Amino acid sequence: MLKNILKRILISIPVLIGVVLIIFIMLRVVPGDPVTTMLGEHVNQVVIDKISKEMGLDKPLYMQFFTYISHAVRGDFGTSYRLNRNVTGIILDAFPNTVRLAVCAAIVSWIVGIVSGIFAAVNKNNILDRLFMGTALLGVSMPVFMIALVLQYLFAYKLKIFPVSGYETAASMVLPSIVLGWNSAGSIARMTRSNILEVMQEDYIRTARAKGLLEFAVMKSHALKNAMLPVVTMMALQISSMLSGAVITENIFGIPGIGRLAVNAIETRDMPLLQGTVIFTTILVILGNLIADSLYSILDPRIRKEI
Repeated sequence: MLKNILKRILISIPVLIGVVLIIFIMLRVVPGDPVTTMLGEHVNQVVIDKISKEMGLDKPLYMQFFTYISHAVRGDFGTSYRLNRNVTGIILDAFPNTVRLAVCAAIVSWIVGIVSGIFAAVNKNNILDRLFMGTALLGVSMPVFMIALVLQYLFAYKLKIFPVSGYETAASMVLPSIVLGWNSAGSIARMTRSNILEVMQEDYIRTARAKGLLEFAVMKSHALKNAMLPVVTMMALQISSMLSGAVITENIFGIPGIGRLAVNAIETRDMPLLQGTVIFTTILVILGNLIADSLYSILDPRIRKEI
């Protein structure tokens, strides 16, 4: 297993370098001068040239790229043009807010998704099944910004139960957590239901019933254990996707996390900050995939034998 983990880490290195290269080139070919954006349009050209030289922006692209890579491997993603602070420090300051949102959203999605999937499977083809699966389909289909606006209007503006935005209190995290976790909850519910229904047709389930075990015991001790293996993998992958994909949710609810940093960096053409956020989120996705694969191999011995 350790050999497999090391192999996946080695495979991930070219992927990470490719992401850095693509974002680096894209930011350089976009029209506009970052120094002009930072200082304003009416700054003397001599000043612009001087600052560009200090930042190394006058060097050839390949030299800028290798300089950036040499610093990035040491954890130095440069200095933000707009905030004049170390990018690594800015990201680390914002990351706890993203983690807090992602963890709350994951708890919502796991509890709602697994419970809904189990109830839907147990009540196959009746009204409860249609209700849970219809809600799950709605969560998967609706865009995040639409769910956010509807919940804000109903529970913040009309009913005034929760704050419209913010992140300071527990109440302010309820709506963002539901918004970010609803889509994942729908996916988990659908996968849990389909896996349970598939497992319930297996021979060992019929054998357990023939031995006189109650249906609850069959479900708890036999069906769920095997049906949850793919679901656990999905849950681990969703953590990394929530950490890296909370851009819309953070901006709608005013949460100062990684996603909001990326949007602000795009608006101000803050290249070091945008590059840093993209690389950081890419690393999170790679780690999430690695953790998911490791969990799957731990839970299912057959996977370990195939590795």
